[in-house]
Amino acid sequence: MQHLTPPFVIRPIGDAETTIEPALIARAFEAGPYGHLPVSEERRALQRDVAGRAASGAVLVAVADGGDESGDGAQLLGTASVLRAGTPYSRVAVGEEAEVRLVAVDPAAQGAGMGEALMRASIETALGWGADALLLDTGERNLRAQALYARLGFDRQPDRDEHFGDVLAFAYRFALQDRADIRVRLMRPDEVEAVTELVESAYASDFELNDAYRADIVAVAERARDHQVWVATDAATGALLGTASTPVAGAAISPLARDGELDFRFLGVAADARRRGVGEVLVAHVIRLARIRGLERVVLNTGPDMLAAQRLYDRLGFQRMHEREFTFERPDGTSFLMIAYGRDLEASAA
Repeated sequence: MQHLTPPFVIRPIGDAETTIEPALIARAFEAGPYGHLPVSEERRALQRDVAGRAASGAVLVAVADGGDESGDGAQLLGTASVLRAGTPYSRVAVGEEAEVRLVAVDPAAQGAGMGEALMRASIETALGWGADALLLDTGERNLRAQALYARLGFDRQPDRDEHFGDVLAFAYRFALQDRADIRVRLMRPDEVEAVTELVESAYASDFELNDAYRADIVAVAERARDHQVWVATDAATGALLGTASTPVAGAAISPLARDGELDFRFLGVAADARRRGVGEVLVAHVIRLARIRGLERVVLNTGPDMLAAQRLYDRLGFQRMHEREFTFERPDGTSFLMIAYGRDLEASAA
C-alpha cells in the first residue's frame, strides 16, 4: 500500500484561526444528524471559548497545506479539541483519562479523510500526555462517526452513556496504557539530563561504546527537538524506568524505515528497573503508536551484542529482515552485522 501525503496538515490552532474556528464547528453541526435541534447555551459557550479549550489541553486544526503556524494564509478545514479530565469542558473523562470533543470538518471538505486524521492526531496527543485512555461521546444517530470510532479501535462503553437534553450520547474509549503500574508519555524538558544518563548507562552496561555511538546515544535534547523521546515511568512514584525514541508523524528516525513503516531507536531500561517488563511495555507502546498512525509495520536495527533485546523482539513477534541488514564498518577497521527486525501489524492483534 502506498501512503500518500494528504493535501492538508494537522497542527495546534494558530492565533489567526481562533476567530473562525467556532463558525466552522457550527457549520459542521448544522450539516450533521442533529442539525435540526436548537443549540444549547452550554454548547455555544463551548464553541466560542477557543482559549479555554486550548488551556484545558489542545485545539487541533486541519488546514490546507500552506500558510504558517500562526494561521496566516491557511484555509481552515477541520478541528478537534483534546481535553484533560477535570477541566471545565471535559464531561466523560475521569482520573488520568483525556477526552476529545468538537470534532468537526467543514461540510465542503468532507470525504478527504480529514475526520479520521483529526481523530488519529487527537489519540496521539493524549498518548503524549501519558493519559490512560482517550474518551469521547457521540449521539446515537451519528452513525458515520460511530463507524469511524469502531474502525480506529475505540471500545463502546455503554455504562458511561448519558442523555444530554433529548440526545442519547454513546461513550467510546481508546486505551493508551498497557499496565496500571507503568505509564508511558513524552519526555518533559526538565527530564533531559536524567533521560540522557539513563539511556547512556543502559547501553554502556551491555557493551563498550565508541565515541561516535556514545555521542549519538546522549543526544537526547536534539532528538526531542526533531523527533519524539518517550519515557516509561512508575505510575505511583513518577520515577523514570526506561526510554525509547520514535520519529514524528511522516518522518523516520533512521535510514531503515520505508513508506508505511515506523522505526524506533535507543530503547533503554534503567538498571534498577530491569525484570519489570519495562522494555516490553515500551515496544508495545511503539506498536500502538504505529497503529494510531495507520502504519503497516514497525522496524528497527540492533547490534549482534544486544542479545536481551533480540530475545525481546523475538518474543513480541518481530522477524529478521535479512535483506535490509548490512555490515557496519567502525573507524578502527573492525566491523559487525547490523541486524534488522520488523513486525507486520496487519496480522497482529490490536
